[in-house]
This record gives sequence, C-alpha cells and structure tokens, in this order.
Amino acid sequence: MQLSDQFLELAQQQLQTLAADTAMARLALYVTDRDQSSTPTLTLVAQWPLDSALPPAITEDPSLRSVAQERRWYPLRHESLLLGVLRAEQRPLPGKPVRHDPRLQICAETLACILGLEQDRRRLHNQLEQQRQQLNLVVHQLRNPLTALRTYAQLLLRRIGPEDQQRSLVESLIQEQDQLDRYLQSLDRIGRGDLRLEADVSAPLLLPPVPVDAPDLTVADLLTPLIQRASATATLQNRPWHGPEQWTAWTQAARPAADAVTAEIVANLLENAFRYSPPGCALGLKLLNHAICVWDAGPSIPEAEQGIIFQQGERGSSSRDRPGSGLGLSLARRLAENRGGSLELHTEPSSLDNNLPAKGNAFLLRLPPTEREQAGPNPKA
Repeated sequence: MQLSDQFLELAQQQLQTLAADTAMARLALYVTDRDQSSTPTLTLVAQWPLDSALPPAITEDPSLRSVAQERRWYPLRHESLLLGVLRAEQRPLPGKPVRHDPRLQICAETLACILGLEQDRRRLHNQLEQQRQQLNLVVHQLRNPLTALRTYAQLLLRRIGPEDQQRSLVESLIQEQDQLDRYLQSLDRIGRGDLRLEADVSAPLLLPPVPVDAPDLTVADLLTPLIQRASATATLQNRPWHGPEQWTAWTQAARPAADAVTAEIVANLLENAFRYSPPGCALGLKLLNHAICVWDAGPSIPEAEQGIIFQQGERGSSSRDRPGSGLGLSLARRLAENRGGSLELHTEPSSLDNNLPAKGNAFLLRLPPTEREQAGPNPKA
C-alpha cells in the first residue's frame, strides 16, 4: 500500500504520544501489503523508539507468534478489511502482572480510521487520473472530425454566392464549430495548473468556465448564436419562433467577461422551452428593460409546481416522462443570483409585454446594470 508522507508523519506522532503516556518498551505499526501474486504481508511503517534496531519481520521470528504477557497485537480494521496491526510491548514490573491499557485499543482504532481514509484517498486519486487520461484521449480524438467539418463548411461557403439563401446556415455551422472548439479547449485545460477562471463562481457551470482574461462581450454578442440556433431548431420542428426584432441599447454595451454566464442561462431556458412545450407550440425570446424573457405558449406550469421546479433535482409533472436531470433551472437561478440578477417564472406572459401570449410560461432573467450604467452619463461627454 502506498502511503503519503503526511500519514507516516502522523502515525509516528501517534506512537510517540502513546509511548510518553504509557509504560511501553516498544511500539511498532505494520500495514497490510497486498500483492495479487502473493499472500498478504505485514510491512513495518512506524516504530518507537526511533533509535532502536528494527524489529524482526513477523514472518521471520517464530517467537512473535507465541503468547507473551508483555506483548499484545491490536488489529487495524476498516469496514471488512484488515489494514494492519499495532504491536505493543510493555515493560513487566516485578511482582505485577502486565495489564491491558485501553489507550492502545483507541490508538489502533484511530490509526485504522486514518489508514482507511488514506486508502480511499489513494483510490480516488487513481480514479481521477484515469478519468483525466481518458478525457484527454477523447478531446484529442474529437479534434480531427471537428476540423474536417469546419473545412467542409468553409469549402461550401466558397461555392455559394454572397446572396445565397443558405449562406447564413453555413456561417452558423462555422460559428457552432468555433463554440465546440472553445468547449474542447476548456476540457483540455481541466486539471491543469494554468487554468485561470473567474473566482466569483460558487455554482457549477452549464457550459465551459470563463477565463478571467476573456474579452468583454455585449449581450447581443452572447445571444446572437443562441437565437440563430433556436430559429433553425424551430424551422426543423415546424413551430413558430419569435426572436427580437432589434437590439436595444443596453444589449450593445460591453459587459465583464464573467457575465458570459448570461449565455449559459439563456441556452438552458431555450433548451427547456423546446424540450417541454408541446409540438407546434409557439415560443420566442423577448428583450425587455435589462431583462431577457424566454417564453412559450404551451400549458402553464401548475401553481403548486412553480417553486419546486427551481429546486435541485426536482421536475414538473409534465416533464417527468422525458429525459432530464432536474438541475438546469436550479443552476440557472443560482448563476443569475451570483451575478446580482434574478430568474422568475410568469404564467401570464402578456403581463410582461402586451405582445406576448396571455397564457403560457415566461422565464424572466433580470440582469444588473454594469458599473458604467450605474454611474450614469458622463457630464463632460
């Protein structure tokens, strides 16, 4: 068993402390060494006193297997495994029997617990390393087909004219490939020491994390690829789609890189709208005052479930027979609140805007104004 330096140091401290409080002549800690090709053996990892000669190996000293009043063995058991033993030899006093000291048993149980945690740590470390290697392999294997797809899309873009009706679809393919490249870059940097991310993120991300040195973007920059994707999806599903007719002033102001989580929230809301609203049902995205509304004209979520759907792992009754984890809305609300905004459900969308349906589901994402907007117009401008 591979042991960390921290465990070995802690084990030695335990033996020294125990020896100082009891009449011990020798303490020795052995751990079980399991080799698939041989019988488990006991390996010495700590002893007291430190300056004494090494005790003989258990397998090489038959006297250690015999009964002796001054010597006791305390097994180190964790769950159903024997992880080692603590050997304690006390100094016999003339005319007095050697008595069992309960502190030895407590020490053995403590070391067994720590050793079990050490074993779990090593196993988890190995699992994480295997997963990291597998992740690196998958990322490497994905790069070639994605590069090929981009090449084909660029060749197709050259063959069609600038006025071709299908040009926007091919350009969208290239934009989606760029987004996939960013995902792969984020995956490739997981576990590396040079990954510098936005520090103020206390909730898991739905999409790859945002590096702190990422350029500032506008809300329009963040939403454009999502709106294009939603429009294409609606066309394939033969359902009405209503996107924003124009970008308002606040959507064209540069926002901090960390506000890219806005795209994550909206992407999740759009996915939910397409997945859970009935086939053929109209849906869309509406820009309001410092707010983004993703709506559908399907049956309203029951009042009793309107709070539940924002709880982690919970789903509405109309979506339980469909794929999903029940995490999206919970994460989306946490991300919104972490950035100083909010996410709310309205089952009367027309109350937000007269052009929206009277009944349905409207998820309203409110965004806080930037520091520049809070400061107001520059009087010298």
